[in-house]
Amino acid sequence: MRALYDSKSKTMNDRGIKELLSNEAKYKTWLLFEAALAKAQAEAGFIPEQAAKDIKEAAKIENIDFEEMDRIYRKIGHGFVPFLKVLVNACPEDSGKYIHYGITTQNIQQSSQLYMMKTVHDKFMILLGEILANLSELAEKSKDMVMTGRTHGRHATPITYGYKVSVWISDFIDAYERMKESEKRVFKIMMGGAVGTFSSMPEVGIDVQKRVAELTGMYYMEVPSRNISTHKLEYMMNLSLLANICHKIGEEVYSTTLEEIAEVSEGFTKGTVGSSTMPHKINPKLAKGIIANSQKLYSLPSVGSYSAVRPYEGDSSSYMLFDGLVEESLELMTEILLRTEELTRTMTPNEDRLLYNVMRNKGLDNTEYVMMKMAEKLGKDESHSLLYDIAIKTAADGEDFYNNLINNEVIMTSFNTDEIKEMLDPRNYTGLSRELAEKEASRGRETSNQIFKEYH
Repeated sequence: MRALYDSKSKTMNDRGIKELLSNEAKYKTWLLFEAALAKAQAEAGFIPEQAAKDIKEAAKIENIDFEEMDRIYRKIGHGFVPFLKVLVNACPEDSGKYIHYGITTQNIQQSSQLYMMKTVHDKFMILLGEILANLSELAEKSKDMVMTGRTHGRHATPITYGYKVSVWISDFIDAYERMKESEKRVFKIMMGGAVGTFSSMPEVGIDVQKRVAELTGMYYMEVPSRNISTHKLEYMMNLSLLANICHKIGEEVYSTTLEEIAEVSEGFTKGTVGSSTMPHKINPKLAKGIIANSQKLYSLPSVGSYSAVRPYEGDSSSYMLFDGLVEESLELMTEILLRTEELTRTMTPNEDRLLYNVMRNKGLDNTEYVMMKMAEKLGKDESHSLLYDIAIKTAADGEDFYNNLINNEVIMTSFNTDEIKEMLDPRNYTGLSRELAEKEASRGRETSNQIFKEYH
């Protein structure tokens, strides 16, 4: 794989995805489509039924002479014709002549690549289901862990860690729906021949293409043009959007594991070495792998967009580029999702530290709470001006917010000291954090179960 490795990937179970992207898987998929094409053509009366049976029997990986294929390749320099020649040789003579009948190389290669993409996609969806299950459990566990909310990198109003996780769950559910809904547009086969007009089999071509799609569990292109690449672009963009959610979690974990913040920790295996020169180092390996691979993935749809606009009815410079872009996108996404699954399963919020950090400003984070209570008496604008002056004086002069409040006559005509203390406690101003965490945990579990039913 061409993903940006770190040491973690060498011991990580890839769930069989690497094998699904191997050369052997590619050749098996080519054979699958050649056999499906022959069967569909025989059913349509376009080739003899016996030829389709013979082709199906020959189209097995153990029948392919790879040494001969390599020899032919070195002689003629075409990437697909050597495969066809050895497949023809594996068939009885009368049947071999019907292999790859009426179509072109790109029909098999692109259909096969999208089929392989779909097999990997199914693995991605299962990983997405596991991530949602992990986050749902985490949201439940941390729904009452009060912490500071942050906007623009600074303290805002308090939240709970479970609320933070609920944001990720909501985002991932949207990603699942996006990925699921795109399947009918993305995983399409093409059997339209040289330029997509079914010129070699006009009477049966459309029906043959539909049947091949049925036999392989795929959809089909209404117009099988070799110059349509937007479905591949859509999938790469969907992967980028999915990676972006993982990346967001990775960035947050990366920064909040800092010793100065220490609000969360990654899962850690004893014996893991973080540095060759600093024995104390425990690095956020999962997070940094997510960040690096996501950043690389974002660039690929942009490159594809430039290539997708090549003119005329086909251009191999575009196919060759897209072959690499699609494969690399899948490889990068594999690394991102594997790390995100482990991270969401093993990360641990530090409840004491979360509370310590939200208490650092001694109630200043609850200024909005005091302001809204004052607004009931003074109106929103006047109460905002009053609390702004007190809050800025507190922050600028390093003073105590509580003392500044109780020394203000307007404030003290409305509240007593116990009420002020109550309003300054961040645990009393988390809004619907707990409820949202519970709601999204439930939705996450439901979606996860749905994914497992659909893709296992």
